Amino acid sequence: MSQPIVQFLDVTKRFGDFVAVKNLNLDIYPGEFVAIMGPSGCGKTTTLRMLAGLEVPSDGDIFLDGEIMNEVSPHERDTPLVWQSLALFPFLNVRENVEFGLKMRGIQADERCLRAAKWLERMEIKAFSERNVDSLSGGQRQRVALARALVIEPKILLLDEPLSALDAHLVIRMQQVLTRLQRELGITFVYVTHSQSEAFAMADRVVIMGDGEIAQVGRPRDIYREPGNRFVAEFVGRNNIVTGKIESVAQNTAAISTSMGVFTVTVTEDQRIQVGIDATFVIAADLVRLTNTKPEADNVIACSLISEEFVGSVVTLFLESVDGHEFKVQLQERYLAEIDLKSDGSLFLSWPSASAHLLPV
Repeated sequence: MSQPIVQFLDVTKRFGDFVAVKNLNLDIYPGEFVAIMGPSGCGKTTTLRMLAGLEVPSDGDIFLDGEIMNEVSPHERDTPLVWQSLALFPFLNVRENVEFGLKMRGIQADERCLRAAKWLERMEIKAFSERNVDSLSGGQRQRVALARALVIEPKILLLDEPLSALDAHLVIRMQQVLTRLQRELGITFVYVTHSQSEAFAMADRVVIMGDGEIAQVGRPRDIYREPGNRFVAEFVGRNNIVTGKIESVAQNTAAISTSMGVFTVTVTEDQRIQVGIDATFVIAADLVRLTNTKPEADNVIACSLISEEFVGSVVTLFLESVDGHEFKVQLQERYLAEIDLKSDGSLFLSWPSASAHLLPV
């Protein structure tokens, strides 16, 4: 593996008595698309601002290409930042906004014009070159901000929730634009977001943060299917979380006793478990089957419907077991015709043992 282009080594950031980032260790490699996500106040934006040079670490070191950057000012780093607010200059037109970074670097006017024109064309906004940025749509302004950052040909591009102000259809379009650009240019992208759909759709690796610390780092699918702890399981996806005690262990299967009954979970050799200890397992909402009749399955729960949530062609059903435990089932809307949700009889949830993920104990 190549050497990291970015390294955070034991980095802590304090604001007075408040610790925003705690003992952060993270390597980012050349050409990666890394998304940092987590709830509000988790430290993700502070981490990005330290990388941009807008905040100085209280402890630890940040390296870019093997050089310590702790005291290096933002304009001396090759790390342009695309802000959530875009921060375009209203007193400059589109072309002048794109040229701004080049002008600050002392690039001559003719060269600035050529390079700006190239990026305006690439971002499909060349026709708006002489317009005031305030006259553009949200998606067009987003493209101007990207062109302004990329025209200086950086090694790393930092993005702080750049799509949060766009309409839903524009978000999808801009995700495609960002992913294509990153792959074509080979630039390292570090992208901060609170949106799981954005992070999982675009990133090679996702960093989940909570309370100023890294909770898990991994590929989107790995984090989605195998959360490393309860915090990640609750934050990511639509997971059902069940806690009980390990009743027995046989070969690669553990039986877990809960208030709803005994359920089985497939375990791996490296999971050190033993009878009698507390255990928590996770079943993703899209891996749970819902039927009107009790199925022959490893794990079955009788439940009743509480509510429904439709998002396009996908519906999430919220159900409740006899003991009051809430479960979520996610399926394609077209499959609802096969289930009588208004039936007076019970509904049944079921899943195979291999679909459940045992959280580390």
